[in-house]
Amino acid sequence: MMSLKTELLPHQNQATEKMFPTRIGALFMEMGTGKTRTAIELIAKRQGKISNVIWFCPVSLKETIRAEILKHTDCKDEDIYLFNHKTNQRNMPDVSWYIIGIESMSASARLKLAANSIINDKSMVIVDESSYIKGHRAARTCWITDISARARYRLILTGTPISQGIVDLFAQMRFLSPKILGYNSFYAFAANHLEYSERYKGLIVRAHNTEHIAAKIKPYVYQVTKDECLNLPSKLYESRYFEMTREQREWYDYAKNKFLSIEHEDWDSIAIFRLFTALQQIVCGFWNESIEEKGKPKRFVFHEFLHNRVDVLMDVIEHIPKDKKVIIWAKFEYDLKQISMDIEEYYGKSYTLFYGKIKEKDRPKHIEEFRQDARFFISTQSCGGHGLTLNEAHYVIFYNNAFKYSDRLQAEDRNHRIGQNNSVTYIDIICDYSIDNRIDKALYSKGSVVRQFRDEVDRIKDEKGRIDPKSKDRFRKLIKEL
Repeated sequence: MMSLKTELLPHQNQATEKMFPTRIGALFMEMGTGKTRTAIELIAKRQGKISNVIWFCPVSLKETIRAEILKHTDCKDEDIYLFNHKTNQRNMPDVSWYIIGIESMSASARLKLAANSIINDKSMVIVDESSYIKGHRAARTCWITDISARARYRLILTGTPISQGIVDLFAQMRFLSPKILGYNSFYAFAANHLEYSERYKGLIVRAHNTEHIAAKIKPYVYQVTKDECLNLPSKLYESRYFEMTREQREWYDYAKNKFLSIEHEDWDSIAIFRLFTALQQIVCGFWNESIEEKGKPKRFVFHEFLHNRVDVLMDVIEHIPKDKKVIIWAKFEYDLKQISMDIEEYYGKSYTLFYGKIKEKDRPKHIEEFRQDARFFISTQSCGGHGLTLNEAHYVIFYNNAFKYSDRLQAEDRNHRIGQNNSVTYIDIICDYSIDNRIDKALYSKGSVVRQFRDEVDRIKDEKGRIDPKSKDRFRKLIKEL
């Protein structure tokens, strides 16, 4: 029998008391409130009734979940199996815990079959960060939902269940049971609760009967925020501004003009994302320019420019007390290399890197380096922004930002969670008169900069979704103002 080594906080007790009587449920607990520990408590209470636990989570969190299980229970390493590139249904170990990367369920048929082989009617299936399965037509959503249907116990965990509105709830609730909302298809759900734009295909303009949905899911959901259950220290915010060099400005304007040559009807979220990424790269000192020539394969040309962003970073660090640990979030691998090079020049090898190219088996070692001796944790938000606990840091620098508020919030809460006893200072480095200003504004309004700009573009399109000659000047002005 598995024993637990840590105690629950009062709100975690409330969560387990509500969730235990039902076989399916959702822990909508804000980041840092301990939803992993709560899920482990539910597993412990049911261990006489379940045969195994299948824990789906983002690939970047697999090692974190393993560490949490070992931290809170008396389980051993050999009781836990992490799916990897060698996993095959013919060589599956017989263990109590299986941890599977959600992204793998849309990429590997071999891993799908392996996952399918271990789920039975006595399994407990958990989907951690269930916003990863909010797309009702996504391959991984459909596969995970289908193979988990026969498991007796199903649980979802997330702090951001509806980042884009109630449309996000359908797939998450369907994973638990289609009986919760009472709809067998998304189209039936949409017909009763979503109103779409007549001009722009797929654009949701209004939600209806939301009180009905809230009432339907209430028996199966425990929801709590940090403000409601924890007495955490405050968050403090600062911004540091700089301007582009002349060379950067020339390339910045060139990139905007290049994207203006795209056919207007092709201006969708993908085109906007590519433009914003190009502009963000330029204000960070480089551009991996995509070159497309008729009759030739697409190629990339790398440009590099002198810039002031890293100098501002080093000035910020200089004013942080030398005994304080610092997290630095950056978006591009180029940023990580430049930041680490400058830090090493001034502060020695006092940092650890954490990004996609670091092997999963090596990532715990990098985290431990930061907790012990390293002063700086330099990471991409895409790799380190989910699931980690980094309360050792009281200062966080956003060298640049992701495009969505939900990603920003995830990164902020890596060190603003249970166990943090000090105020945390967040410092943004912003290139003035650039895409950085628009990103900062979108994050302040808790939105997505790509979606907000797409909505602006959609408003000047005609009924067929095109930009007519009369609107071209307005469209060009939108781009020029970036």
